[in-house]
Amino acid sequence: MIYIALVVLLVGIELIYFKIADKYNIIDKPNNRSSHTSVTLRGGGIIFPIAISIAFFLGYLSWSITLAVVLVALVSFIDDIRPLSQLPRFISHVIAVGLVFYELHLFYEPLWLLPIVFVLLIGWVNAFNFMDGINGITVLYALTAIASFSFLPINEASSPMLITMGLSCFVFGIFNVRKKAKTFAGDVGSISMALFLGYFMIKTIIDSGQLGYILFFSIYGIDVIITIINRLLKKENIFHPHRSHLYQYLANEMGYSHILVAFIYAGFQLGINLFIIYMDTKGYLSLSFIGGFLLLLTFLYLLVRNFVTRKLVLRNL
Repeated sequence: MIYIALVVLLVGIELIYFKIADKYNIIDKPNNRSSHTSVTLRGGGIIFPIAISIAFFLGYLSWSITLAVVLVALVSFIDDIRPLSQLPRFISHVIAVGLVFYELHLFYEPLWLLPIVFVLLIGWVNAFNFMDGINGITVLYALTAIASFSFLPINEASSPMLITMGLSCFVFGIFNVRKKAKTFAGDVGSISMALFLGYFMIKTIIDSGQLGYILFFSIYGIDVIITIINRLLKKENIFHPHRSHLYQYLANEMGYSHILVAFIYAGFQLGINLFIIYMDTKGYLSLSFIGGFLLLLTFLYLLVRNFVTRKLVLRNL
């Protein structure tokens, strides 16, 4: 019953937010870099940090992770309303990562490990935010990760927290996973969800001792890294908005449905996650396997990307 009540509460909060966003003109206007064509309410992902706060008050989550998520969500929400400079956003991310380190006792680990984890977590948060470009992709990918984490016996004690976050994704999906979205997550949603998922990934790796679970984020990771490399080779500013991700080519230039592309990304990632879990149960998830499988995924991604870009070139001739 508590989860049904939670869904009703989150739907109510979302509807109230829509009225506020509409009144104060918190909207996303399409431009030549956008993947949408109509004005849409921005910041509907505010229910992600709200769900985190609810999880804290229900005793499912620690104060440090709650504070970390709420902090980046608050700064990101301000940025959604009135764009901020890089400095306050970076400072909030650094403090949030510090709170994650505190929660996971990483400050007691070897000093050489801390900058590596710091860069990976900051990189993941920004990568997840970069990928928030078409209807459904952020929430479906997040839901895939949460479901995969929930499937692991090592995370059984965290089930109430994962269910709470999964329900927030479900509620947001009601208004976002549709042909014409009612709302977008905004930075407040994508960055807060990214931080939560990044925290839980590190927690899962530490608790299980299995680095291979990092492949739960492989589709996004490969797409972002290859896209950044591509843009650098073209001497583009990687911090400027663009439409160079594979999912953007598929949705914008190829004309596939946003929802179809979002389900393809989430579906492939879910298939990979189930395979990784299976391989771990069989004891095959060694470092060499992880590296080889990651290379295989990268090769397959490049094949698909090259096929799509060649097709677009031929179409424009």
